[in-house]
Amino acid sequence: MIRVMIERLVADELIEHYERIAGDTLQRSMRVNGFISGESLRDVINPRHRLVIATFRTLQDWQRWYSSEERRELLSQITPMLEQEEKITIFEHI
Repeated sequence: MIRVMIERLVADELIEHYERIAGDTLQRSMRVNGFISGESLRDVINPRHRLVIATFRTLQDWQRWYSSEERRELLSQITPMLEQEEKITIFEHI
């Protein structure tokens, strides 16, 4: 099992729009083979700083979703709302 941490810094004026699109992205990922769980968090000090935590069964399951056309389409809507490129870090249990 792996955990995928996706950090994003959203433009202040686009936060409401981001929340709708990011929620849709998380909902769609829930239908992906190997997806276990996911949640979206907001930094309490900087509400523009967002973190998505997704749990997948295997690294291959995540890579399949990451490179899918569906995710690329959704990300093409999210990327223009970001002030910098999203940062993805993948963790595994030890």
